[in-house]
Amino acid sequence: MSDTARPTTQAPGEPELVLSKGTVYVIFSALLAAMFLSALDQSVVGTALPTIVGDLGAAQDEGWIITAYLLAIAIVMPIYGKIGDLRGRRLPFLVAIAIFVVGSTGSALSSSFVDLVVWRSVQGLGAGGLVILSQAIIADIVSARDRGRYMGPMGAVFGIATVAGPLLGGWFTDGPGWRWCFWLNVPIGLIAFGIAWFKLRLPSRTPSKRFDVGGALLMAVTTAGIVLLTSWSSITSAKKYDWSSPALLTVLVVTVLALIAFLVVETRVADPLIPLHLFRSRTFSVSVSIALILGMTMFAALSFLPTFLQMAHGYGATESGLLMLPMTVGLMITAIGSGLLIARSGRYKIYPILGMGIATVGLVLLTQLTADISMLTFGAMIFVLGFGLGLVLQTIVIAVQNSVAPEMVGVATSTNNFLREIGAAVGTSVFSTVFTSKLTSNLADATKELPASEMPKDFGPDALTPDAVKELPAALHDLVVNAYTDALAPAFWYLVPLGVLGFVIAFFMKELKLSDQAGLVARGAAVAK
Repeated sequence: MSDTARPTTQAPGEPELVLSKGTVYVIFSALLAAMFLSALDQSVVGTALPTIVGDLGAAQDEGWIITAYLLAIAIVMPIYGKIGDLRGRRLPFLVAIAIFVVGSTGSALSSSFVDLVVWRSVQGLGAGGLVILSQAIIADIVSARDRGRYMGPMGAVFGIATVAGPLLGGWFTDGPGWRWCFWLNVPIGLIAFGIAWFKLRLPSRTPSKRFDVGGALLMAVTTAGIVLLTSWSSITSAKKYDWSSPALLTVLVVTVLALIAFLVVETRVADPLIPLHLFRSRTFSVSVSIALILGMTMFAALSFLPTFLQMAHGYGATESGLLMLPMTVGLMITAIGSGLLIARSGRYKIYPILGMGIATVGLVLLTQLTADISMLTFGAMIFVLGFGLGLVLQTIVIAVQNSVAPEMVGVATSTNNFLREIGAAVGTSVFSTVFTSKLTSNLADATKELPASEMPKDFGPDALTPDAVKELPAALHDLVVNAYTDALAPAFWYLVPLGVLGFVIAFFMKELKLSDQAGLVARGAAVAK
């Protein structure tokens, strides 16, 4: 298709929705709550994880708690996007909230590790729809020209949740208990569900084409394979990649074959899960490429910074969460500010360019981390990173949505977010491998002169936790902290080329005129007031 979105006509008997400012604001409040829930739950469990697996007696399998959630999210993202386009978004959105609340309740009540992994998977099945459908519903009820006013706060909520997660996780762990990491979701989810039930009166549709079941199954297998491969070292007993392992090789082969089969199927079905012709649009292909790179760089960086504060400076989980606030402030300023400027000027191409450039500078600054760095300097570094990310996160969503026809907004939105999630999984895995390899080497060099009697039992990279490092003798403590920092800081250089690539790619984005009609209005399913 061309880069110009084409409106569709109203289906016979489709109800008319009046989009007044009051209606939009009420719906938006429910969408913000849903976005916050999904983003928060990706980060809140990380801080509490050692306590959780300790209580449930499964420290050796802790990686599955994170992997199960991410796997479920990634699998269902494209499915929610497509179903929303085919049948309308109200019912899928309500279902996603309900599934998420049920999964949260089950997680809070889990009495065994297996129970928790199962219920975390259920949570993910709901969370995968919350972000996709929230962003797509905004496109339904707000024109692309005005969407920045709403996407900006959504990006800010994402940033707040990313930092608030570790903060709340630490507070719950030290206070009322880790189960409150999940109980917290229930009242917020119920409020969002109530608002959506009574106020989210979006029209439904009867699809004229069959759902792409084959494409969905192959995409699920491909996604599962990618997530399992990138999580392999944390979910297997070996805690490393052993390419002589039949299981690992089988996962790799099945993933590649499923991806090839998916691409073949998507070129032949009448209504594909992810229409490959969308990538012919330069605006679409550039935006989703930036999303992939953003996931690889942003999540890899954010995954290790709170741990750095705990390992190198001895801060607790709650304190390390608070010290990440400068990044959130930077992200909020530019996410909201760029949204307002886009709504005023109608121009958006400049923001991904500036954002990727500034975020890359932030990554370069992080290569200068030292064990004795001042928190003022550290705060300035992450403020720059957040300032850049805020210019990109929601701007590329607006660009993607504006590059497709209104009836394909869900697919476009889900593809953008799906690639960002895959990027996060791959980027974090590669970054972790580089960092761990360097840390192992650094520890061996730093401790080779120490007598065996001064070395703790089972000492090594896998045994390094913030609490364990605090208990080390002073001389060994300093060696370990320096080895840790000297391994982490250079690892950020591996992310810098990706940031530069994203910066260059952003120049190739074709800036299309932003539509001045909401998606439902363009389809004749609503009227603006």
